[in-house]
Amino acid sequence: FDFCQAEGKKRPSENLGQVLFGERIEPSPYRFTFNKKETCKSVCTKTYDTTKPEDKQKLDFLKKSMLLNYQHHWIVDNMPVTWCYDVEDGQRFCNPGFPIGCYITEDGRPKDACVINSEFHEKDTFYIFNHVDIKIYYHVVENEALGARLVAAKLEPKSYKHTHPDNPDCSGVPMDISNKASGEVKIAYTYSVTFHEEKSIRWASRWDYILESMPHTHIQWFSIMNSLVIVLFLSGMVAMIMLRTLHKDIARYNQMDSTEDAQEEFGWKLVHGDIFRPPRKGMLLSVFLGSGTQILIMTFVTLFFACLGFLSPANRGALMTCAVVLWVLLGTPAGYVAARFYKSFGGEKWKTNVLLTSFLCPGIVFADFFIMNLILWGEGSSAAIPFGTLVAILALWFCISVPLTFIGAYFGFKKNAIEHPVRTNQIPRQIPEQSFYTKPLPGIIMGGILPFGCIFIQLFFILNSIWSHQMYYMFGFLFLVFIILVITCSEATILLCYFHLCAEDYHWQWRSFLTSGFTAVYFLIYAIHYFFSKLQITGTASTILYFGYTMIMVLIFFLFTG
Repeated sequence: FDFCQAEGKKRPSENLGQVLFGERIEPSPYRFTFNKKETCKSVCTKTYDTTKPEDKQKLDFLKKSMLLNYQHHWIVDNMPVTWCYDVEDGQRFCNPGFPIGCYITEDGRPKDACVINSEFHEKDTFYIFNHVDIKIYYHVVENEALGARLVAAKLEPKSYKHTHPDNPDCSGVPMDISNKASGEVKIAYTYSVTFHEEKSIRWASRWDYILESMPHTHIQWFSIMNSLVIVLFLSGMVAMIMLRTLHKDIARYNQMDSTEDAQEEFGWKLVHGDIFRPPRKGMLLSVFLGSGTQILIMTFVTLFFACLGFLSPANRGALMTCAVVLWVLLGTPAGYVAARFYKSFGGEKWKTNVLLTSFLCPGIVFADFFIMNLILWGEGSSAAIPFGTLVAILALWFCISVPLTFIGAYFGFKKNAIEHPVRTNQIPRQIPEQSFYTKPLPGIIMGGILPFGCIFIQLFFILNSIWSHQMYYMFGFLFLVFIILVITCSEATILLCYFHLCAEDYHWQWRSFLTSGFTAVYFLIYAIHYFFSKLQITGTASTILYFGYTMIMVLIFFLFTG
């Protein structure tokens, strides 16, 4: 963007999660000394001569970023520097970033941040926020060794056309860049900083003021109640079926003396000789089950840690780092589960099974990620992952995850196959004509609706935190929703599975995986809707990136719900 740059300062080191999410922290040219007040200090002056093509290109890029409302994100002592302003209902909203500038349209309408100042009135003009008033709040530590701690940093973006850039006075008209301007444009960047003592904020709770201004906690409770009602309804249904049907049937079995009565079986008891027939494509199903178990445990542990407060927003990139490391370490359960199921399906090719478990799903995710990275790299984006990190991720996968999967599979194959309570007949039974709603596809499509209904409000906030850079800190809610989702998926699948068996259709393995796995398809549809209704993304590369990353999330979600 060609803002002022810090000379010769080293970049702060970053953890794996930050690198994967493309967060790059740069050193700053704005220098503060504690408790030393600065007024209107100059940082640097940039001059653009519009007759030179490279200068014009830089200026156009700056204009485009103002038009699209790009934001600065600044960090002081690991705290985001916030810009707080009043919104409706007398509330203050604290934004953890502030815009580069703003634009007044040709018919004189101010866009985005231009509404803050009535002096911004020239038509078809850009106003750049080249001056910031920073207020740093601290409290003095009483009982320990003398010192002070920073508890908040706030700023006001301003725009000034400095008449003397060498000794600026920070007054006068705003810095306007007319869209049609030609000749020389000079932008002088300046700042003022003041320090204020704030006794009421404790250092431990210094993030609260940012999080409080994030709205929507009441929506959350509403959505949780909504989901709980669905869960109660489903649990009631499952319990009813279990109690009524099974109780009746067991009672009837106990009364039987002669074999004649046994001929008059009905519903799901007719298929007892076929119920444990191995499914078609049993290899793929067992691999999916293995990877799904891995993701399920990973999500559970990550959210559990996040609830305990280890992965707060203050700890940048911790969430992603934790998830990746856990996923790598959980190769063993994946191998074990895949091997157990594959063996119980009567599979013989155990080498193929282990290799697929360790490479199929991670391989798809990695390939997708790699292609996205190539696009970022081609666009020259700062979010592109350096080659070293890619090698490190591959090393984690091949040197830790794969051996662990092999160990898990070894134990899975060593154990005896799962014993089936009934024998499988030699000859497969014919499946009668099915009614519309017991056919495979309608059942699967219906099955995904209930779990999706439980999560879609949370989904909105999660997508916002990924794409619109809002902070996500409601891990308690998320953990609750996660538990509800697990229960809903299981119960919806049990119900539908029961209906299918009553209709004498014994192909239940794939169907039960896909019934709740179909939630991921609804998730994809929702992500497409979100893209068109909430995001203003232009350009091919950005669109491909959005959908590329969405596909990774959809695949992980599919394995997890299934």
